Amino acid sequence: MSINKVILLGNVGQDPKVTYYDGGSCVAQLSLATSERGYTLQNGTQIPDRTEWHNVVFRGKLAEVVDKYVHKGDKLYVEGKMRTRSYDDQSGIKRYVTEIFVDTMEMLSPKPAQAGVAAPIQPQPVQAAPMQDSPADDLPF
Repeated sequence: MSINKVILLGNVGQDPKVTYYDGGSCVAQLSLATSERGYTLQNGTQIPDRTEWHNVVFRGKLAEVVDKYVHKGDKLYVEGKMRTRSYDDQSGIKRYVTEIFVDTMEMLSPKPAQAGVAAPIQPQPVQAAPMQDSPADDLPF
């Protein structure tokens, strides 16, 4: 048995690049930054923040949603599969690209206020799906 599942929660680093194809299909691509906070070791050594950049790909209806509502700086939660592909660059050198193909997405950035309406900013909650593998009766609390 094997599992290929990636879960990321991060900030969009650029406005999505969206391509519409003949027949109505759509693909959106963006970079997503995830960061780990730095810390200080007991001996005083400073470990800096570390940011990883992920190439994220959306297809179909998710790509259309990304095209309409996702922008640089937005916070996203995504689940998907990791895939690596290769290509030859202009110099003939083989390059490898690792991408996350998204199955599920939650937008976590606040909704923008409508023009002329001052409203408090409320983050959109992430709703977890109920676990199907364990019945609620078996919970220890």
